[in-house]
Amino acid sequence: MPATPTDRFAELTAPASWQAVDVISDLHLQASEPDTFQAWLRYLQQPATLRADALFILGDLFEVWVGDDLLNNESAAASTGASGDHAFWRACAAALRAYSALAPVYFLPGNRDFLFGPAGLQACGMSGLADPTVLAFQGRRWLLSHGDELCLADTDYLRFRAMVREPAWQQAFLAQPLAQREAIARDLRAQSEARKRSTGHDPSLWADVDTEAARAWLHQTQADTLVHGHTHRPAQHDLGDGLQRLVLSDWDAGAQPPRAEVLRITAQGARRLTLLV
Repeated sequence: MPATPTDRFAELTAPASWQAVDVISDLHLQASEPDTFQAWLRYLQQPATLRADALFILGDLFEVWVGDDLLNNESAAASTGASGDHAFWRACAAALRAYSALAPVYFLPGNRDFLFGPAGLQACGMSGLADPTVLAFQGRRWLLSHGDELCLADTDYLRFRAMVREPAWQQAFLAQPLAQREAIARDLRAQSEARKRSTGHDPSLWADVDTEAARAWLHQTQADTLVHGHTHRPAQHDLGDGLQRLVLSDWDAGAQPPRAEVLRITAQGARRLTLLV
């Protein structure tokens, strides 16, 4: 597949005082999976001696996000037929606000929470991050992305992605009543689950990041490592020419064995921390 060059790389230079940063993605937080939520809370509430200097969330923090008014009590109360998860979303926001008072949190949207907007960022105490963004940290350049844009073989999804990222589509969708948006989201999730069942929920059968596209992004940004999520296939890939791709794990504390992993980046490089759940 051809590479996908872009001229919209953002860049963030870490303060010299930062010694370690954590990177996570694909927690897919939802009220119906309390084990994962509790594992995430334990991570956020860990002692200062174990905490990184900053946290980067590379998308799909939430299983679904249909608008920042999910955090608005009035909108939630008026949402006839709503999912009943609004208290859960507010608990997520409160946990993030508490953590962001201790360390900065950066959020880059994924394919499940691309409608997370400025009001949501403010409510959670997070700073928004463009996809993709170069993190200049400890003398190296790390390219951060959710990763879905580089899955070039998933042509149906990429068409859908292009449509829902259009401002006009988002404005029209967000203008609908909250309950209606939640109903649409439930239908889309049901379709997604049906597709997963057809492949046995096996991530190895899903479209993966295109190697040449990843190499093109790294060359453009003069970074040597792409860090991304989305594919649920944690691994380290050698891309040649000193370039590599680090894939984040998804989280599912209720699985056997449970999954809850953080990528910690320091001056020595990146290492995976498996959290006790």
